[in-house]
Amino acid sequence: MIVSVPALYCSIIYRERPDILRGAVCVNSARTVLERSLGGDAGDLLMNSAYPHIEIDLGKLHDNTAVITGLCTRFGVEVAGVVKVCDGDLACSRVMADSGCAQIASSRLSHLKELRAAGVRKPLMLIRIPMRSELGLLVEVCDISLHSELETLRALDRKAAGRGRVHDVILMIELGDLREGIWGDNALIAAALEVEKNLQNLHLLGVGTNLGCYGAIEPTRDKLNELVTKAELAEHAIGRSLEVISGGGSTTLPRILNGDLPSRINHLRIGESILLNDLGDLYGYEIPGTHRDVFTLWAEIVEASVKPTHPIGEIAYDAYRNKPVYADRGDRKRAILAIGKADYAYPDQLIPRGKGVTILGASSDHTILDIEDSPVSYSVGDVVAFDLNYGSLALAMSTRGIERKYIK
Repeated sequence: MIVSVPALYCSIIYRERPDILRGAVCVNSARTVLERSLGGDAGDLLMNSAYPHIEIDLGKLHDNTAVITGLCTRFGVEVAGVVKVCDGDLACSRVMADSGCAQIASSRLSHLKELRAAGVRKPLMLIRIPMRSELGLLVEVCDISLHSELETLRALDRKAAGRGRVHDVILMIELGDLREGIWGDNALIAAALEVEKNLQNLHLLGVGTNLGCYGAIEPTRDKLNELVTKAELAEHAIGRSLEVISGGGSTTLPRILNGDLPSRINHLRIGESILLNDLGDLYGYEIPGTHRDVFTLWAEIVEASVKPTHPIGEIAYDAYRNKPVYADRGDRKRAILAIGKADYAYPDQLIPRGKGVTILGASSDHTILDIEDSPVSYSVGDVVAFDLNYGSLALAMSTRGIERKYIK
């Protein structure tokens, strides 16, 4: 029987008994090879590996962080490493902090609180505009936060004053993506003057924008020049230069790769392109020295059998209030995994690593695969590997039932 053994466990076996797996392929190793060499220990090794789990290659994450921050540095751009998609994972955050990120950032204050308690030494940045109810904790935990509401800034100033601190703020500017941001030049100038002149416990570090996350607006050179123009309006009003002009996130990286980033943009907030390295998928950019497979989701097969491809009976609504449509391809071999939409949300954002494996669909707790065309003869108890896209990784990393395992 063939079993897909995570590279992590193959590497453990290899360190202890290098004769066993020499010449074998880690992702699809034969259980019989392990059993022949280890006897009953093979089953124990596999059963002691809890599924589902996410395998995180910290060495590859280091490479991605070092390459991308190095590229940005050559253009005079600092990078805040955004860790929200990996649920603020401490090991990932430390690697990103040690591999070139100037700050560590998240939209979740709970992530940053844990990182501060764990001793992460880089400045911490809250990148979701804060709730009024969390401003006291924000001052305690974070060094920098993003803002678009003047009343929130005034309340934050009072909280910072009460703790004897000066907190750095970045004013977010609306450029058309229609998420957070100050709308209109007069409102921007008024906010900049208020922070600079009247809010003594806040320091106006700079301005920034969000592009691509809601309205899917591309951060073109023209859009980013618009940000620079508005930053200069604020500078003229307060009578000094701003330290930071933050030009967005991963979707702005193509401007650096094309060499047309406006020179005054000196900061980006990057998570997805470091953690998932998906610029090639989305924009056709491949960055040498980076990896797409920092994260691997492993799930175990609980049923493997030949069944019809079209449900039998009158089709109504599924558990998610959808009325699905199915193609009748006759009888085919399928596998059911003990993982489902409650764990990762989006079946179309999982990418099977194995050849000939396709995802048919999922319910809350089960994922159904077509394995008819796979060269591997999958059976119950085998495990299957997947790459993840942004949405599926974000949920899978925050799901209690999915463990994390690290390759260093």
